[in-house]
Amino acid sequence: MAAIGGLRRLCTIGFNAVSRSTGLKASRLCQYRAFRVNGVMRQQPFDSPTEKPQFPGASADFVDRLEFIQPNVISGIPVYRVMDRQGQIINPSEDPQIPKEEVRNFYQKMTLLNTMDRILYESQRQGRISFYMTNYGEEGTHIGSAAALDPSDLVFGQYREAGVLMYRGFPLDLFMAQCYANMDDLGKGRQMPVHYGSKDLNFVTISSPLATQIPQAAGAAYAMKRENTNRIVICYFGEGAASEGDAHAGFNFAATLECPIIFFCRNNGYAISTPTHEQYRGDGIAARAPVTG
Repeated sequence: MAAIGGLRRLCTIGFNAVSRSTGLKASRLCQYRAFRVNGVMRQQPFDSPTEKPQFPGASADFVDRLEFIQPNVISGIPVYRVMDRQGQIINPSEDPQIPKEEVRNFYQKMTLLNTMDRILYESQRQGRISFYMTNYGEEGTHIGSAAALDPSDLVFGQYREAGVLMYRGFPLDLFMAQCYANMDDLGKGRQMPVHYGSKDLNFVTISSPLATQIPQAAGAAYAMKRENTNRIVICYFGEGAASEGDAHAGFNFAATLECPIIFFCRNNGYAISTPTHEQYRGDGIAARAPVTG
């Protein structure tokens, strides 16, 4: 307490001394400016030469030689797989042991999605509907990821996630009603074809602008975190959407706010007509996850 009182007296003396100076009286702005005395502590040297600089979520090493990191010399993130191209289990310890009935259901849904795609794509080419986007080659990503979710988990999709909605029980007649924009459509024809949505199945209506669902999904996940529910959000997008600014904003929000969210990027090599080599360099989209944190 004595030290604090002494510091206060020192501050008062210093303020009065400066107040009497002509420079301070000449400026009314300076007369009302608060003065603060900061205690300066002596900086302690590093205890050990091996101590590392710390950053939020990561640390680094000190080096005494400048070397630029090139993306072509760094080993990429390994690609995890369970089966080879012939459908054989590579590592028996990684076999998920999914029951045959469930696997048959997966295959049935994938086949149904492919058949629906062919019918609706031909309908669009014939002028029966105005727009359609197929899911060819991506059926497994829809069904497999949807099977790992709980029905209460919230889904933010893009243009090619019809299989997720189909796996959750969205009937074929409602798919058709949405694409044909008829009176049975849940959206009453207000949306373009392929822009599905279902409140009952926790599938947020698809939005036309690219990548807008990414920051929206991060916000929804943050709301679930604040509500302390046992739900998560999954956000689907393509590598083209990952090139949008909204993607980087959504990734950063999700990381810093520690949101319960899965970002599911399906890289099919093209963003409509733009190939991947014109979109990014380095180890693809997955490498942005550890960078963001």
